[in-house]
Amino acid sequence: MRLLSFIRPDGRASVGRLDEGGCVVDLSSLCAHAPAGGALRSLLAVLDGAPVTTTTHRRAEVFDLAEVTLQPVVPDPPKIIAAPVNYRDHQVEMNEAYHIDALGVFLKAPSSVLAHQGTIRLPYTDRRFDQEGELALVIGRPGRHIPVEHALNHVAGYTCLLDITMRGGEDRSTRKSFDTFTPIGPYLVTPDEVGPLEKLSLRTWVGGELRQDADIKDLIWNVPRLIAYASSVMTLNVGDIITSGTPAGVGTLTDGERVIVDIDRVGRLETTVTTAGAINCPTTGHSRGPVPPPTITTARTR
Repeated sequence: MRLLSFIRPDGRASVGRLDEGGCVVDLSSLCAHAPAGGALRSLLAVLDGAPVTTTTHRRAEVFDLAEVTLQPVVPDPPKIIAAPVNYRDHQVEMNEAYHIDALGVFLKAPSSVLAHQGTIRLPYTDRRFDQEGELALVIGRPGRHIPVEHALNHVAGYTCLLDITMRGGEDRSTRKSFDTFTPIGPYLVTPDEVGPLEKLSLRTWVGGELRQDADIKDLIWNVPRLIAYASSVMTLNVGDIITSGTPAGVGTLTDGERVIVDIDRVGRLETTVTTAGAINCPTTGHSRGPVPPPTITTARTR
């Protein structure tokens, strides 16, 4: 099942699923009396892992995909939890002394989410910004101190994510939390449709150039371990986004470029970049922090 958040033709925000014919089935009626929260979070709380059957939405409205405007999969996540340096090849390219074993996790601002086909807005003219393609998951069942062996039971589904990053010595949460710096989507794909995570591959293109080409099985901390650790630090709530980290191949973004992340059986997230309205950066961390690789000028191959 592929879930999505969208704006209906009448301008109302809603939530639904993509049917086999490519039409959007509005499921907002299922969460009309759900606990407080955004539409998708309410739907996930109602479903709690149960499938959406024909019976549960037989009176639902149906729209052509072209009639609706996609929103970020979770427009209002309670929190975004991110994994720093979770591929060894990325650790090497960034000249990092440590990886996730020593670094733990960090938070991104929930207001940084951006929809499929959205525009990444680079805020400064004098700083470097890179793309980081990642596999992300959304929590569908709350939990605290979740054992590794039960971690996947708390996953509502998987999606594509871009962790846009300003390089420098400022705190990670600052450099990665600008508005539009977390494109996510286009859909939330349920675990039964995604299948084994270790069989997934991720690819990222910038301006038509293949920059990242990696296997999810190469994560230093796999998804269950990442969920278990995050839940030992903070309670995981329905709608929380956890993103698993980026492989090697990060590189600079420039005005007008198109950025695409494609993950097997999960989807294809597409965005563009603009520098419209950018100003000089008011902080002075540009010469500090990890040393990024030089700008990529040739396509990467496996």
